[in-house]
Amino acid sequence: MPQASSATQRLPPAIWALGFVSLLMDISSEMIHSLLPVFMVTVLGTSMWAVGLIEGAAEATALIVKVFSGVLSDYWGKRKPLALLGYGLGAASKPLFALATTTGLVLAARLIDRVGKGLRGAPRDALVADLAPPGMRGAAFGLRQSLDTVGAFVGPLIAMGLMLAWANDFRAIFWVAIIPGVLSVALLLFGVQEPAPAQRSPGAARPNPISKANLRRLSAPYWRVVVIGAVFTLARFSEAFLLLRALQGGLPLAYTPLVLIGMNVVYALGAYPFGKLSDRVSHSALLAWGLAVLIAADLLLAFSDHWGWPGAAVVAGIALWGLHMAMTQGLLATMVADAAPADLRGTAFGFFNLVSGLAMLLASTLAGVLWDQFGAPVTFGAGAALSLGALALLGLWRRALLQR
Repeated sequence: MPQASSATQRLPPAIWALGFVSLLMDISSEMIHSLLPVFMVTVLGTSMWAVGLIEGAAEATALIVKVFSGVLSDYWGKRKPLALLGYGLGAASKPLFALATTTGLVLAARLIDRVGKGLRGAPRDALVADLAPPGMRGAAFGLRQSLDTVGAFVGPLIAMGLMLAWANDFRAIFWVAIIPGVLSVALLLFGVQEPAPAQRSPGAARPNPISKANLRRLSAPYWRVVVIGAVFTLARFSEAFLLLRALQGGLPLAYTPLVLIGMNVVYALGAYPFGKLSDRVSHSALLAWGLAVLIAADLLLAFSDHWGWPGAAVVAGIALWGLHMAMTQGLLATMVADAAPADLRGTAFGFFNLVSGLAMLLASTLAGVLWDQFGAPVTFGAGAALSLGALALLGLWRRALLQR
């Protein structure tokens, strides 16, 4: 029978459940992360270089671990157990932030949290691709990303309210963040059922996802997407530097979560519409527009350092940063899912995130060094230059990338 069109199909309830799992964990994480750079600098006396190194190492750890969890999920033929372990580690790391009195303990907590993120990331993305109708993958990834990003602005909003109510008591807020993390794990455990794996013939050995024969099945368009994703990551360093840019421009301490709130409101509102759009338009063209938006954001943040008027440029730069994320993040995930064989999706997402993780470590460390040595304008100017390089590479490979 002919497959129903994407206009008449509905996304499965499990996609919605996975979105709300992400939403709850992001509320938990962003309640902490929206305050953590400021906490490290003002309470623990951490240098800007160390902030960049910690942020880069933490995010790189998450992305590098994804390659192993992705391969393992393909080997088992199961996604949910690894996702559950990853969300559980994320929830378990939260009390360490409240207990931290040194930068070393913050680093340990960040690494545990990000190991959890790495364990859950590739299996969860592969599970979304497994559950979504083929003609609606862009919409499915966009919806999950949108709900995830709702959590990314609700978390900072709660943090800001509690900062005002509790006289800037960072540690009390970090304790509260444990609650949505635990709820996220419970929802995944009881609210998501993954599809049954494909049946193997009796006595057949489990396939090795990283055998030479299987790696050859990851086509040239897939590897081009991997390289494009890495260059994107080099051009877009940690959002911690957005927080510090606003603080440098005179934003009061208690209001620094407004930066992530504003960015993520734009991200959340745009992720699902742009995800649906990616099911109908050229992927490379949409990526190019996303890079153009990031260049505009970097330039605005480089040449304006005041929060109030005429610092509307800072606000616009933060909003454009969120718009860039909405246009590109779900799209890159869709391109990976489209380019990879179904039985190697976990591995494909894992390698994609491994390369992006190394790029994130380099980008955030470089941003911290540039900020310490030359200041914020040079840091964001370098981001714009790297974005131009990514745009040139995308133009070179435009016809070779998978497109609809």
